[in-house]
Amino acid sequence: MSDLTTSPVRPLTRAERLDRLPFTRKHARLLVGSGVGWALDAMDVSLISFVMAALAKQWQLDATTLSVIASVGFVGMALGAGLAGLLADRIGRRQVFALTLLVYGLATGASALATSVALLIALRFVVGLGLGGELPVASTLVSEYAPRAIRGRMVVALEAFWAVGWLVAALIGYLLVPADPNGWRWALAAGLLPTVYAVFVRLRLPESVRFLEKKGRHAEAERAVREYEEAAGVPAPAPDEIAAADQDAQSGEAVTRRSIWAPDLRVRTAALWAVWFCINLSYYGAFIWIPSLLVERGFPLAKSFEFTLYITLAQLPGYLLAAILVEIWGRRATLVTFLAGSAVAAALFGFAAEPWQIIAAGCMLSVFNLGAWGALYAVGPELYPTSIRGRGTGAAASFGRIASIIAPLAVPPLLHLGGEALVFGVFGVSFALAAVSAGFLPERKHVALEG
Repeated sequence: MSDLTTSPVRPLTRAERLDRLPFTRKHARLLVGSGVGWALDAMDVSLISFVMAALAKQWQLDATTLSVIASVGFVGMALGAGLAGLLADRIGRRQVFALTLLVYGLATGASALATSVALLIALRFVVGLGLGGELPVASTLVSEYAPRAIRGRMVVALEAFWAVGWLVAALIGYLLVPADPNGWRWALAAGLLPTVYAVFVRLRLPESVRFLEKKGRHAEAERAVREYEEAAGVPAPAPDEIAAADQDAQSGEAVTRRSIWAPDLRVRTAALWAVWFCINLSYYGAFIWIPSLLVERGFPLAKSFEFTLYITLAQLPGYLLAAILVEIWGRRATLVTFLAGSAVAAALFGFAAEPWQIIAAGCMLSVFNLGAWGALYAVGPELYPTSIRGRGTGAAASFGRIASIIAPLAVPPLLHLGGEALVFGVFGVSFALAAVSAGFLPERKHVALEG
């Protein structure tokens, strides 16, 4: 005899309604809108490596001064990432995203007018405040709108815009900086673009639905979800279902905000911080210094920038591979594999002598390293509940920026002790430690974000 009684079907939460959707033009608009900001961030970070190489000749700067110019921006990024993460959980992802674009855009434009090393250093610190805050906030916003089945892929696609920005910077560096004594000033002036784009972000990108619910702004959250459902052709839920979902959301608003070091989170937090630290140390130590190191080897400024342009192009296939593999292998396996590949590539670059060896090892380093970055940004927001997601991703990024401060400063003494072989050997070991740490992260492929 069959049981004819049926239990009431629980209405879908807004997060579940977003999770079930296919990829639509609204998702594409969010991805591109956030990605352009991400690319502008990358362009600014990359430009300083070309500016350093030009200033070394024009202002007769030594390696120590150049390393300070590079590192001070990362001091700002460390502070900016932590502060932006806290603000994103309090005033919203979109608001902080727009604010960070405005800060670093204005400061970069002002850097083009710098008349002394001290002024350039001060402005690079302010630039770093904005740059550091933008990245974890943008990845959190995209994660919270992405459908569950392709969430990792969307975040890696967002991170791929980093390669676009780095490529634009490489083109500016190759075409503009060596062509004129003030070419580096025109390159930095291009950094004003984010100030204009900040207006678009503030007016056109949506606020996180999960954030709106946590703040009790249910009508705004419902409108945002309906826009995405309409884009996918999904019918609106019945009014009583929406009311029931509102009650569920309101009951969750009183939940006490947990610490990122709570017993159930501390292992993943420690592992995430370790990965962020090691990958920052190796990435920024290598890529910020590559143009200058090539010049030190005797290559002309234009030729070193040409090599850097080729190496930068290889970042794109790295992101493509990572975007595919995060939804097949999972986040953890992809991250570990690409970090291990980065370790091998760094060692090879340290011993590369011929131009073809430099380009081949550099391209390999780009493929594996940037693929690892994509997987890292995919997994970060998935590790924490909504109330501390911005704080969790921002704190990890902030801790990682400590390594990016150290890395440019460490290169000159390492070069003195053992040359480029030692420099890139240290970076290879750092990548290997990051791969081991990544093994302790939980796998979150196709798992719903915690409310």
